[in-house]
Amino acid sequence: MGAPTIETERLILRAHRLGDFPALAAMWGDPVVARFISGQPSTREDCWARLLRYAGHWELLGFGYWAVQRKDGAQLIGDVGFANWERNISPPLEGLPEGGWVFSTEAHGRGMATEAVNAALAWMDEKFGAKTTACIIDPGNAASIRVAQKAGYQEYCRSEFKGSQVIQFRRQGACGGPGDA
Repeated sequence: MGAPTIETERLILRAHRLGDFPALAAMWGDPVVARFISGQPSTREDCWARLLRYAGHWELLGFGYWAVQRKDGAQLIGDVGFANWERNISPPLEGLPEGGWVFSTEAHGRGMATEAVNAALAWMDEKFGAKTTACIIDPGNAASIRVAQKAGYQEYCRSEFKGSQVIQFRRQGACGGPGDA
């Protein structure tokens, strides 16, 4: 099963393609983009593994990450979606799809993350119903915290992940689908 295509007012969320790799590597290699995620820009090797993990999520779990592009452009400007990263974090995220988003600096401050996250969550709600999702965000990443809050995520707890403090958020999905709480 591949990623379904979702269109919003300004964006297309679609399956990642091999041709996305240069834009993906540029985005994840940008120190501004990586600042609150890992603190370090990703290498091309890391980005290649990420692209393959994105495809694997859809195939094995029925959910994953979408490539985000503007309707008026063909290049990837972000990634948004859900994953099971099997993180070593307490409390664990076990069984909760973990929402995540990252956007190139050209998309920062334009509401594109909020638009894409809301579209991805609408898909998740339709597909899995009342399934709770989680996300983790660096406490210093005010922009990402705002996106999470606008999407209905609420602070659940503070945790440590790989030596850094993070905020765990939870969001209860909308009722009406075959999912569970």
